[in-house]
Order: sequence, then C-alpha cells, then structure tokens
Amino acid sequence: MKILKVIILLNIVLISVLVVNSFSRQNRSVNVLRSTLDTSRIDTLRKITNNAFSAGEYLKFDVNYGFVTAGEAVLKISDTLYNDRKCFLVEFTLNSKPFFDVFYKVRDRYYTFIDAEGMFPWRFEQHIREGGYTRDFIAEFDQVNHIATAGDKKYAIPSYVQDMMSAFYFTRTVDFTGFKPGQKIHLQNFYKDSTYELDVKFKGIQKGDVDAGKFNCIIVEPLAKEGGLFKNEGRIYVWMTDDERRMPVMVTAKIAIGSVDAELVEYRGLAGPVNAKIP
Repeated sequence: MKILKVIILLNIVLISVLVVNSFSRQNRSVNVLRSTLDTSRIDTLRKITNNAFSAGEYLKFDVNYGFVTAGEAVLKISDTLYNDRKCFLVEFTLNSKPFFDVFYKVRDRYYTFIDAEGMFPWRFEQHIREGGYTRDFIAEFDQVNHIATAGDKKYAIPSYVQDMMSAFYFTRTVDFTGFKPGQKIHLQNFYKDSTYELDVKFKGIQKGDVDAGKFNCIIVEPLAKEGGLFKNEGRIYVWMTDDERRMPVMVTAKIAIGSVDAELVEYRGLAGPVNAKIP
C-alpha cells in the first residue's frame, strides 16, 4: 500500500493544483443541461495579460521519493486552435523510471487547451495508465454559456472555471508583487461532475536550489480543505521563479510516510529571460 500511495503522489505532486480530491465540493447537486457554444458572444470573454509562458516552453522534472528518483515528468506547450480561438495546448506526461516499472509502471498523460487571451480551458483530457489501472476522462467547456460536457452529460459551471492543469497555468499569470504572507487567490476547478473550490496561499520568498540552477522564488500553497489524500497528513508547496516567468522550480509534499518532491532539471523555450536565476 505504501508503494501504491507513493505512485499516486507522483501523479499529484508536480501539478499541485490538481489535488482534486482535496477540494471542498460546492456543486454536489449537479445541474444537467443541454446547450451548444454560442459563438456570437465569444468576443465578450475576458482578456488577461500573460507574460509568464508561451508556446515552445519545455520543462522536465525528476520526481523523487526520499532519496530515490522514481519518475520523470515533462510539461510542454504548443500553439493550437480550439473553437476558432488561439490556444495553448499544454501536455503533461509522467513516467516511472525503468527500475520502478518492475514495481508499478506509470504512463500518465494530461492535456489542456487554454485560451491564449482569457487563460481558461476549452478542453481537458486525462489518460491514466498505472499498473493495471486505466482511466480516461475528457471534458469540454462552453465558457460562454457556462456548461461543461463530460461523457454524455452536461453540467452547470461558474464563469471561467478551470481544469486541474489550466488552474496551475492561470496561477503563473498572477503578479504576486506586493502580496503578504497568507494572502490568497481563489480558483474554481471542474472535474468529473462537480466544481471544486481552491485557494492558493502566498507563503513568502525563498531561494530554490535544483539541478537546473539556483533561483529566487516565491512559494505558494494550494489549500486542501476537506477529505482526500492529504487531509491531516501534510501540505504541498510550490516554488516559482520570482519574476515574470513564474516558472515552477520545485514542488514538495510532506506526508505521513515521508516526502515527495519534483525538481526542475531542464528548461527551454521560455517566454523570456529568467531574471530570478542566481549566477
């Protein structure tokens, strides 16, 4: 059971905001709707300044349990179109290392189509391959009429709802300058059939030292409010560069059975220079 729990953590720890089982459930009584995208109102959607990331960004992480590097994670971004809108296609892959495949083979894939102007998702895909377990989940988001389609059902969603990956990239666009420790941003995330609340708390500033270099970082903590893997067991902290890129450098999860962390080992194709890097 401990090995299984560690592998589940590998899947969760890098994208901290996808602790979906830890969000407080708000829409337990789900509204099932039927609608199609109203493109006549698509130009009314919000516009958010994004200097943090762009197509071409490639980030690779080692995922460690204690002193053992058990997996490798990659985040990469490309340009695409969705609903005739310019979007970023973000792909997240998580693979266990060959030696770990003997115990528990992981080959997970996540995709999100993020609107380049509004920083919200149009589509999310999750493809889990862990040991003998498989799960596929796809959701499409009508951000005009506030409807999510998952499987053969439609659900009411709030304005600019995020998926578990797009929430992380939206957080990167937030300017934390002037934030005080304890100050929060508020997000909402849709998964399966419900919308979940998520606060991201600013913790402070600290140096991060990983294989990819040393960086001045801001630290944020996604708040797990109720239930789930981390309730009463630990917390997740994310180090991001303290500059416009807000590039993720390190993620740590302190839990009852030890600690799991993801550390940046390679990066390229960024939207601009990483001024937070320490020579």
